[in-house]
Amino acid sequence: MAIAKADVESLVEELTLEEKIQLVHGAVDPEGTATGYLPGVERLGIPELRLADGPLGVRVNGAPATLFPASIALASTFDPELAREQGTAMGREAKARDQDALLGPGLNLIRVPHCGRNFEYYSEDPVLTAAFAGASVEGIQSADVIATPKHYVANNQELYRASVNVNVSERALRECYLPGFEAAVDAGAGSIMTAYNSVNGSFMSENRPLVTDVLKGEWGFDGYVVSDWFGAVSTVSSANGGLDLEMPGVSRDELWEMFDIEPPEDDDDTVFGETKDVSDGMPDMTNTGNFAEPLREAVERGDVPRARLDDMVTRILRQMERIGAFDEDRSEVSAEDDGHRELAETIAARGAVLLENDGVLPLADDVDIAVIGPGVEEISTGGGSSEMDALHEVPTATGIDARANGTVTVKRGVPPIEKVSFFGGDDEDDDQQPEPTLDDAVSAAADADIAVVVVEDAAAEAVDRDDLTLPGGQNELVEDVAAVNDNTVVVVQSSGPVELPWRDDVSAILESWYPGQADGDALAAVLFGDADPSGRLPVTFANEDDYPVTDDATFPGTDGEVQYDEGLLVGYRYFDATDADPVYPFGHGLSYAAFEYRDAELVDDRRVEVTIENVSDRTGRDVVQAYVRPSNASDDRPVRELGGFTAVELPAGETVTVDVDLDDLAFSAYDETAGWTALEGPFTIEIGRSARDIEFEVTL
Repeated sequence: MAIAKADVESLVEELTLEEKIQLVHGAVDPEGTATGYLPGVERLGIPELRLADGPLGVRVNGAPATLFPASIALASTFDPELAREQGTAMGREAKARDQDALLGPGLNLIRVPHCGRNFEYYSEDPVLTAAFAGASVEGIQSADVIATPKHYVANNQELYRASVNVNVSERALRECYLPGFEAAVDAGAGSIMTAYNSVNGSFMSENRPLVTDVLKGEWGFDGYVVSDWFGAVSTVSSANGGLDLEMPGVSRDELWEMFDIEPPEDDDDTVFGETKDVSDGMPDMTNTGNFAEPLREAVERGDVPRARLDDMVTRILRQMERIGAFDEDRSEVSAEDDGHRELAETIAARGAVLLENDGVLPLADDVDIAVIGPGVEEISTGGGSSEMDALHEVPTATGIDARANGTVTVKRGVPPIEKVSFFGGDDEDDDQQPEPTLDDAVSAAADADIAVVVVEDAAAEAVDRDDLTLPGGQNELVEDVAAVNDNTVVVVQSSGPVELPWRDDVSAILESWYPGQADGDALAAVLFGDADPSGRLPVTFANEDDYPVTDDATFPGTDGEVQYDEGLLVGYRYFDATDADPVYPFGHGLSYAAFEYRDAELVDDRRVEVTIENVSDRTGRDVVQAYVRPSNASDDRPVRELGGFTAVELPAGETVTVDVDLDDLAFSAYDETAGWTALEGPFTIEIGRSARDIEFEVTL
């Protein structure tokens, strides 16, 4: 049954009250594939709707898909076009697996370096986040799949995420935490997922000022708002506050059955049966069914207007109509098509950030290499809703061994790093491997021309890292290897910033985040120089005590309250305001090529032209960054803000002039009385390679 756009309202009029209620809360997927499921209404030809987790790939039970690099790695490319391509690929794979909506992208700002879910987010900067938000949404929805940006809003920590109240100024919300979501709405997002936490005293699932007034009213969002799983905390307040769809809508026991998971014991306070206690980051999984019978009764009592229920249903059906869900001949696409495997490798390689290099990289083809690290024989990924079965895995050691012409020796050095998993148990293969020893790793390093030590953290949904130290004796591993091999290269596979106490003792450091299924191939391409390491940091790396959120009040909160006292000074903005020196600044990243900036001039008040030359003998990529510095910044305003950026590939010896468009956000301020206002000039537009490496200044 195909329906015209204008027929959605007519269809809603034909639905009974019970059928409408059926369309605003989840149920058990009879096929057991989807993360969330709506059964439809057969009587009127309304089809099923399936929602799949999708920050890094399409997680469908029993159907592997392309596992892309972490979102923070994608943002490190500073190339939103890659986000659009990845979004399109994920949309196609979702559609091929009979899924209608993807639960992503994740758009929360990286406020706290400890946050266990930072790898699913883009950046500490709102302009960079917004650029990737819009591109990703456009890509996903180009495949006739509903994008679901999340978690709206201020879900910037996992600890106490389901109960904590965030006290944040309207100004900080508008200038820092909301721009990514607004960009997603402008790009046509069909759905928005609310966060678990409260903001300024109201849970986001029932936060009328932010959901109804800002999202639906001010921004004109016409899609549906869905709760995070078990995140609808009420019936009447949530419905009247603007929530349209409750998920998952099934009981805890039904969830175990749906995902074929062994239920935990009654006294086992864990995530999906795992042994690590992460209860502080989990919602109340008995809190379900608020939009089922309780909502029907509330509508009959008049506590929830029938018009509000009709609006809820209309918003959902409108998006189903938009993606062609009513069409019997909805097009089919292949499970993996159009070079998705190659795209995953490209993003992983281009998202790798070369932090240090004393000339040891790129490697010669014939060097003998010791590949060392606890996870070099598996791909590295975070835990939680991003967990999925990858279509094609290439672990670190496998990729390096396939590319190298010299001898490759593999040693783990230390035991596997313990990780939290939502959907699986311990890796049985690890139990069958001999216990690794530090001595074996050091011996292998001493005998090799090059030692490549791959270190990792252990981040996951529902838990925050206790500190920024690499776990499991990995710092000692690096130090001992570096002591016997002067050509030690450290590859860091992390969810975000980590402390690197040995950075002055090694020859090169490459941050590759969680690189996805193409881990080994992408890393080998960068190490051997087949690909230029063109990534730039979307977050600031600093010593743990130097970040602004270091007391309990600001993170993780006290007495259920967390204070965003830093206001606008998130990430590099805080370091600028305090004159603190980061270890590696926002935007930092080295290249194998060498570039010189020749000139910069304004084209108009929102565009600057920059001339850059590749003065090396090899093709390389650079990221031209433009920062806006107002002349009369107040104490609580950033010294500078990222205004725009352009990633450019440049052959050896060539010169090019590129345009950098400047975002209005960098020239605006939000006043809680007057609303958005223009900042007064003049402005200095700083052109450089990072927030701390400025090449040219022009005055606007």
